[in-house]
Amino acid sequence: MTLHILNPNSSRVVTDGIDAAIDPMRAVSPVEIRCHLLAEGPAGIETQAHVDGVVLPLLAQARALEDGASAFVVACFSDPGLAALREQSRKPVLGIGESAYLTALTLGQRFGILSIKRGSVARHIKTLGAMGLLDRLAADRPIDLGVAELSDRARTFARLTEIGTRLRDDDSADVLILGCAGMASYRLDLENTLGIPVVDPCQAATAMAIGRIALARCS
Repeated sequence: MTLHILNPNSSRVVTDGIDAAIDPMRAVSPVEIRCHLLAEGPAGIETQAHVDGVVLPLLAQARALEDGASAFVVACFSDPGLAALREQSRKPVLGIGESAYLTALTLGQRFGILSIKRGSVARHIKTLGAMGLLDRLAADRPIDLGVAELSDRARTFARLTEIGTRLRDDDSADVLILGCAGMASYRLDLENTLGIPVVDPCQAATAMAIGRIALARCS
Protein backbone atom coordinates (compact mmCIF):
# COMPACT_ATOMS: atom_id res chain seq x y z
CA MET A 1 0.00 0.00 0.00
CA THR A 2 1.16 3.52 -0.78
CA LEU A 3 0.53 7.13 0.22
CA HIS A 4 0.49 8.97 -3.10
CA ILE A 5 1.45 12.65 -3.17
CA LEU A 6 0.12 14.15 -6.40
CA ASN A 7 1.77 17.33 -7.62
CA PRO A 8 -0.68 18.67 -10.25
CA ASN A 9 2.03 20.51 -12.20
CA SER A 10 4.60 19.06 -14.57
CA SER A 11 7.72 20.44 -12.87
CA ARG A 12 10.31 17.84 -11.90
CA VAL A 13 12.10 20.46 -9.79
CA VAL A 14 8.99 21.16 -7.72
CA THR A 15 8.18 17.45 -7.38
CA ASP A 16 11.71 16.64 -6.25
CA GLY A 17 11.50 19.50 -3.73
CA ILE A 18 8.29 18.08 -2.31
CA ASP A 19 9.88 14.64 -2.11
CA ALA A 20 12.87 16.01 -0.21
CA ALA A 21 10.65 17.96 2.20
CA ILE A 22 8.59 14.93 3.18
CA ASP A 23 11.48 12.44 3.12
CA PRO A 24 12.07 12.50 6.93
CA MET A 25 8.43 11.44 7.38
CA ARG A 26 9.05 8.14 5.62
CA ALA A 27 10.65 6.88 8.82
CA VAL A 28 7.34 7.12 10.67
CA SER A 29 4.96 6.23 7.85
CA PRO A 30 3.37 2.77 7.99
CA VAL A 31 3.27 2.68 4.18
CA GLU A 32 5.47 3.68 1.25
CA ILE A 33 5.26 7.34 0.19
CA ARG A 34 5.56 8.20 -3.51
CA CYS A 35 5.53 11.63 -5.15
CA HIS A 36 4.14 12.09 -8.65
CA LEU A 37 4.07 14.98 -11.11
CA LEU A 38 1.24 15.47 -13.60
CA ALA A 39 2.63 15.33 -17.13
CA GLU A 40 -0.47 17.04 -18.52
CA GLY A 41 -0.24 19.91 -16.05
CA PRO A 42 1.36 23.33 -16.52
CA ALA A 43 4.91 23.97 -15.30
CA GLY A 44 3.39 25.91 -12.39
CA ILE A 45 -0.15 26.46 -11.17
CA GLU A 46 -0.50 30.23 -10.97
CA THR A 47 -4.01 31.10 -12.22
CA GLN A 48 -7.59 29.95 -11.74
CA ALA A 49 -7.47 28.55 -15.27
CA HIS A 50 -4.48 26.41 -14.26
CA VAL A 51 -6.37 25.22 -11.17
CA ASP A 52 -9.47 24.29 -13.18
CA GLY A 53 -7.49 22.74 -16.02
CA VAL A 54 -5.68 20.11 -13.96
CA VAL A 55 -8.74 18.63 -12.26
CA LEU A 56 -9.71 16.03 -14.87
CA PRO A 57 -6.18 14.70 -15.53
CA LEU A 58 -5.55 14.67 -11.76
CA LEU A 59 -8.67 12.58 -11.20
CA ALA A 60 -7.57 10.20 -13.96
CA GLN A 61 -4.11 9.85 -12.39
CA ALA A 62 -5.62 9.10 -8.98
CA ARG A 63 -8.08 6.62 -10.46
CA ALA A 64 -5.21 4.63 -11.95
CA LEU A 65 -3.51 4.51 -8.53
CA GLU A 66 -6.62 3.78 -6.44
CA ASP A 67 -6.24 0.03 -5.96
CA GLY A 68 -2.83 0.21 -4.28
CA ALA A 69 -3.42 3.48 -2.44
CA SER A 70 -3.65 4.05 1.30
CA ALA A 71 -4.30 7.80 0.90
CA PHE A 72 -3.81 10.71 -1.48
CA VAL A 73 -2.34 14.19 -0.99
CA VAL A 74 -3.10 16.91 -3.56
CA ALA A 75 0.15 18.87 -3.53
CA CYS A 76 -0.94 22.29 -4.78
CA PHE A 77 -1.84 25.07 -2.34
CA SER A 78 -5.07 25.88 -4.23
CA ASP A 79 -6.22 22.26 -3.61
CA PRO A 80 -7.45 21.66 -7.19
CA GLY A 81 -10.00 18.89 -7.49
CA LEU A 82 -10.02 18.20 -3.75
CA ALA A 83 -13.79 17.75 -3.39
CA ALA A 84 -14.02 15.77 -6.62
CA LEU A 85 -11.21 13.43 -5.61
CA ARG A 86 -12.83 12.85 -2.22
CA GLU A 87 -16.02 11.94 -4.04
CA GLN A 88 -14.16 9.61 -6.41
CA SER A 89 -11.86 7.80 -3.98
CA ARG A 90 -12.61 5.44 -1.10
CA LYS A 91 -9.30 6.47 0.51
CA PRO A 92 -8.43 9.52 2.66
CA VAL A 93 -7.70 12.60 0.50
CA LEU A 94 -5.82 15.58 1.93
CA GLY A 95 -5.19 18.94 0.28
CA ILE A 96 -2.02 20.79 1.23
CA GLY A 97 -3.77 24.16 1.47
CA GLU A 98 -6.52 22.95 3.78
CA SER A 99 -4.02 20.95 5.84
CA ALA A 100 -1.69 23.93 6.21
CA TYR A 101 -4.49 26.15 7.52
CA LEU A 102 -5.59 23.54 10.04
CA THR A 103 -2.01 22.95 11.19
CA ALA A 104 -1.40 26.69 11.61
CA LEU A 105 -4.37 26.92 13.97
CA THR A 106 -2.51 24.64 16.39
CA LEU A 107 0.68 26.72 16.30
CA GLY A 108 -0.50 30.29 16.78
CA GLN A 109 -3.43 32.66 17.01
CA ARG A 110 -3.07 34.51 13.70
CA PHE A 111 -1.39 33.11 10.60
CA GLY A 112 0.16 34.91 7.66
CA ILE A 113 0.38 33.47 4.15
CA LEU A 114 3.37 33.89 1.82
CA SER A 115 1.78 33.67 -1.64
CA ILE A 116 3.56 33.46 -4.96
CA LYS A 117 1.71 36.14 -6.97
CA ARG A 118 -1.01 38.67 -6.23
CA GLY A 119 -3.62 36.65 -8.13
CA SER A 120 -3.24 33.78 -5.68
CA VAL A 121 -4.54 35.84 -2.77
CA ALA A 122 -8.18 35.91 -3.94
CA ARG A 123 -8.22 32.11 -4.24
CA HIS A 124 -6.87 31.74 -0.72
CA ILE A 125 -9.39 34.23 0.71
CA LYS A 126 -12.24 32.33 -0.95
CA THR A 127 -11.10 29.07 0.64
CA LEU A 128 -10.59 30.65 4.07
CA GLY A 129 -14.06 32.17 3.89
CA ALA A 130 -15.59 28.77 3.11
CA MET A 131 -13.66 27.26 6.03
CA GLY A 132 -14.73 30.04 8.42
CA LEU A 133 -11.13 31.03 9.16
CA LEU A 134 -10.90 34.64 7.99
CA ASP A 135 -10.81 35.88 11.57
CA ARG A 136 -7.57 33.94 12.13
CA LEU A 137 -5.84 35.38 9.03
CA ALA A 138 -3.33 38.13 9.82
CA ALA A 139 -2.61 38.87 6.14
CA ASP A 140 -1.83 37.20 2.83
CA ARG A 141 1.11 38.85 1.07
CA PRO A 142 2.64 37.80 -2.29
CA ILE A 143 6.37 37.55 -2.84
CA ASP A 144 5.72 38.31 -6.55
CA LEU A 145 7.67 35.33 -7.91
CA GLY A 146 6.31 32.63 -10.20
CA VAL A 147 6.69 28.92 -9.53
CA ALA A 148 9.65 28.55 -11.91
CA GLU A 149 11.45 31.46 -10.20
CA LEU A 150 11.35 29.75 -6.80
CA SER A 151 14.37 27.64 -7.74
CA ASP A 152 16.54 30.79 -7.50
CA ARG A 153 17.43 30.20 -3.86
CA ALA A 154 19.07 33.50 -3.01
CA ARG A 155 16.36 35.64 -4.57
CA THR A 156 13.49 33.54 -3.20
CA PHE A 157 14.83 33.37 0.34
CA ALA A 158 15.42 37.13 0.36
CA ARG A 159 11.81 37.74 -0.70
CA LEU A 160 10.42 35.21 1.78
CA THR A 161 12.42 36.84 4.56
CA GLU A 162 11.33 40.36 3.56
CA ILE A 163 7.64 39.54 3.27
CA GLY A 164 7.70 37.17 6.25
CA THR A 165 9.14 39.95 8.39
CA ARG A 166 6.30 42.27 7.33
CA LEU A 167 3.74 39.60 8.17
CA ARG A 168 5.31 39.11 11.60
CA ASP A 169 6.01 42.74 12.53
CA ASP A 170 3.36 44.75 10.66
CA ASP A 171 0.49 42.25 10.55
CA SER A 172 1.11 40.51 13.90
CA ALA A 173 1.22 37.00 12.44
CA ASP A 174 2.62 34.53 14.96
CA VAL A 175 2.80 31.64 12.48
CA LEU A 176 3.50 31.69 8.73
CA ILE A 177 2.30 29.42 5.95
CA LEU A 178 4.28 28.84 2.75
CA GLY A 179 1.67 29.36 0.05
CA CYS A 180 3.15 27.12 -2.65
CA ALA A 181 4.48 23.57 -2.80
CA GLY A 182 7.52 24.97 -4.60
CA MET A 183 8.61 26.75 -1.39
CA ALA A 184 9.03 23.49 0.54
CA SER A 185 12.83 23.60 0.87
CA TYR A 186 12.81 27.03 2.55
CA ARG A 187 10.74 26.21 5.66
CA LEU A 188 13.42 25.46 8.23
CA ASP A 189 15.77 28.31 7.23
CA LEU A 190 12.89 30.79 7.25
CA GLU A 191 11.67 29.57 10.64
CA ASN A 192 15.16 29.94 12.09
CA THR A 193 15.56 33.42 10.60
CA LEU A 194 12.20 34.82 11.69
CA GLY A 195 11.88 33.02 15.01
CA ILE A 196 8.23 31.97 14.57
CA PRO A 197 6.71 28.70 13.32
CA VAL A 198 6.57 28.22 9.56
CA VAL A 199 4.23 25.62 8.06
CA ASP A 200 5.19 23.76 4.90
CA PRO A 201 1.84 22.62 3.45
CA CYS A 202 3.23 19.41 1.92
CA GLN A 203 4.63 18.31 5.28
CA ALA A 204 1.37 19.27 7.01
CA ALA A 205 -0.79 17.25 4.61
CA THR A 206 1.57 14.27 4.64
CA ALA A 207 1.50 14.21 8.44
CA MET A 208 -2.29 14.27 8.42
CA ALA A 209 -2.43 11.51 5.81
CA ILE A 210 -0.10 9.31 7.89
CA GLY A 211 -2.38 9.96 10.86
CA ARG A 212 -5.48 8.96 8.89
CA ILE A 213 -3.78 5.75 7.75
CA ALA A 214 -2.80 4.94 11.32
CA LEU A 215 -6.33 5.61 12.60
CA ALA A 216 -7.79 3.33 9.92
CA ARG A 217 -5.58 0.53 11.20
CA CYS A 218 -7.06 0.99 14.68
CA SER A 219 -10.62 0.43 13.45
